[in-house]
Amino acid sequence: MEKLPMTAAGFAALEAELKHRQQVERPRIVEAISEARSHGDLSENAEYHAAKESQSLNEGRIAELEDKIARADVIDVGKLSGNSVKFGATLTLIDEDTEEEKRYQIVGDTEADVKSGRISISSPISRALIGKKVGDTVEVNTPGGGKSYEILKVEFI
Repeated sequence: MEKLPMTAAGFAALEAELKHRQQVERPRIVEAISEARSHGDLSENAEYHAAKESQSLNEGRIAELEDKIARADVIDVGKLSGNSVKFGATLTLIDEDTEEEKRYQIVGDTEADVKSGRISISSPISRALIGKKVGDTVEVNTPGGGKSYEILKVEFI
């Protein structure tokens, strides 16, 4: 069973979603199925079929969340230190083409969200950055072409 590295915040988000799906969504869907059943013939009851499909999707997501939580390897970023890039690091980079400053945290696959500045440990940019230090320049092959970044700061916050 392969462990999934994630931050404490990412783990908490998975647990919160699981709790919501089990304690809020599941009872709501069961109620919708019960209501649709009371309308008679199930073979032509669109509400019933939609509720059953919703139940199937919710139960599938619950199983997926339980699996991820069971395989989680929670890493407390606050206890990490050093000046080289590794999992959990929050980086300040400068795009050498546009001179634009960017800030990213390297997180697990399940909690990655580029718009929020969290990039997956398995992404091309993360793989290129791992092990580098402040002042290093990194060439990254992205789907949009090659990019060049200079590491300005490495923090563990």
